[in-house]
Amino acid sequence: MASKPGILTEWPWANLGNFKYLVLVPFVGHSIYSFLLEGDIGYIAILPFLLFRFIHNQIWISLSRHRTAKGNNRIVDRSIEFDQVDRENSWDDQIIFNGLLYYIGYLRMEQVHHLPLWRTDGLIITVLAHIGPVEFIYYWFHRALHHHFLYSRYHSHHHSSIVTQPISAFIHPFAELASYYAIFSVPVIATEFTGTTSVATITLYVIVSDFMNNLGHCNFEVIPKWMFSLFPPLKYLIYTPSYHSLHHTQFRTNYSLFMPIYDYIFGTMDKSSDTLYEKSLEKKAEVPDVVHLTHLTTLQSIYHLRLGFSSLASNPHMTSSKWYLWLMWPVTLWSIVITWIYSHTFVIERNLFKDLKLQTWAIPKFRKQYFSQWQRKSINNLIKEAIMEADQKGVKVLSLGLLNQAKKLNNNGEIYIRKHPELKVKVVDGSSLVVAVVLNSIPKGTSQVVLQTRRLSKVANAIALALCQRGIQVVTLDEEEYKGLKARVTPEAAANLVLSKSTCVSKMWLVDDGLSEDEQLKAPKGTLFIPYSPFPPKKVREDCFYFSTPAMICPKHLQNVDSCENWLPRRVMSASRIAGILHAFEGWNEHECGDMMFDVDRVWKASLDHGFSPLTMSSAIEAKI
Repeated sequence: MASKPGILTEWPWANLGNFKYLVLVPFVGHSIYSFLLEGDIGYIAILPFLLFRFIHNQIWISLSRHRTAKGNNRIVDRSIEFDQVDRENSWDDQIIFNGLLYYIGYLRMEQVHHLPLWRTDGLIITVLAHIGPVEFIYYWFHRALHHHFLYSRYHSHHHSSIVTQPISAFIHPFAELASYYAIFSVPVIATEFTGTTSVATITLYVIVSDFMNNLGHCNFEVIPKWMFSLFPPLKYLIYTPSYHSLHHTQFRTNYSLFMPIYDYIFGTMDKSSDTLYEKSLEKKAEVPDVVHLTHLTTLQSIYHLRLGFSSLASNPHMTSSKWYLWLMWPVTLWSIVITWIYSHTFVIERNLFKDLKLQTWAIPKFRKQYFSQWQRKSINNLIKEAIMEADQKGVKVLSLGLLNQAKKLNNNGEIYIRKHPELKVKVVDGSSLVVAVVLNSIPKGTSQVVLQTRRLSKVANAIALALCQRGIQVVTLDEEEYKGLKARVTPEAAANLVLSKSTCVSKMWLVDDGLSEDEQLKAPKGTLFIPYSPFPPKKVREDCFYFSTPAMICPKHLQNVDSCENWLPRRVMSASRIAGILHAFEGWNEHECGDMMFDVDRVWKASLDHGFSPLTMSSAIEAKI
């Protein structure tokens, strides 16, 4: 909100929250009825056009987040945080407003029903009306908005986003955006007055305006230099992303809408515009110090990625289930097909931790595909290529994220290390920190825990050994698990291993993601389930508590955090991801993969020394994880 909100800053449907689209429902229903009864194509075509605008903007959002994460041609290197994401989540208000204007205009203006599809003279008038009145009026109105009176009451809300995203273009108070729409209506009025209005003219004007708005706020330079070399006057007729970016960082220059000509005429063109443009074009993709390798989880996780819907990405998966995702099933099914075809990792996020540059790369495979024999070779190749690419780029550490199924595929990356002993990049699965986090999540004074596991992983073995050595009884409910653990611990520690085939009285359970409903029902009321797997178990019991998967709270100096890591709360990072950061900072010169593990206490101390803090049960319950 603006620093001193003026009148009509709130949108009329602000109190409806996620139900704000209901304001369009009566019109949509009436348009469908009119189409079925009278075949009114123009009326019902409004809804597809609004959906097209949404898709158009979303493409820009995803493209911008991907390009700025990679770093090539990035303009501003500053961070985007959750406060900006929350502030910009209302970017679709302008689409609702646009829809209302279209629907009401269609119902009130009979002549709109008989518009021709195309009028060349109408298109020429629209272009001239925009170049002249629209750009001129907007320029001076924009300058007026930067006067302290209007700025503090309206325009400061937009300028809160110093680092812009495409959706930043549409974040304005209601009164301000309504004023913009009034200015943009000049070409429509001109064509209506001259009788040259057409469907294509109005539609193209909105699409081009959306395109230019997204372009100006995308934060990466996209317009090639040859365009200006081929036609030098073009620099006065079309702005570049870097040109408008300067307006958000300098505030008092580059006021023009899409055409810089009025900044040149009235002397408000920033003198560094050309220099920033050149530098942005020359900027290469960023070489990270640490890469975190992850993959897709559920079928709907594509929308929760940072490249997906920002409102979903900025909240934990399990608290972000939206009804409209069920309407996206055609897109979801296509994403499955794409993951079978597309075979390369892609950058989804960048962060900065002190001096370390961090990137997250995603493997385009869903979790269920890791269990498929048909996908085994493809996934192995993707992981191998990611490791080799990281090594070629000079990455220091590559951490394996949700790839717990990689144990079956390649022994947590150990196969690649053996085949390529010359690798300089260190491969880390984070097992040591996972064990440390789990051990330090157990309340002090605990004398007995239940260890449930579907497979005796090195994490489960390490947890059992550490607990037994500390004199804590480790109870297993399966005889095979008991025998397997007993064979892997020292005789002294084995004295604290207990096999219980009946219901256990312990209220402290350490579990993996394979915890079944039947197993959960064996736990007494009030049991605390602590996962040691990167995937949370399915919650069945209302009378029990479910702790977070192994993770820690990030320190404040971790920058550019504007999305959640899967089901974890804001500014909470998985242990496997933290492990890669610690590995690089401490300069540890060993891999942590296969059966290799570090000293658990040393890794835990390093995490605390670098500012990470443990999650508490109260914070876990508060975040509903």
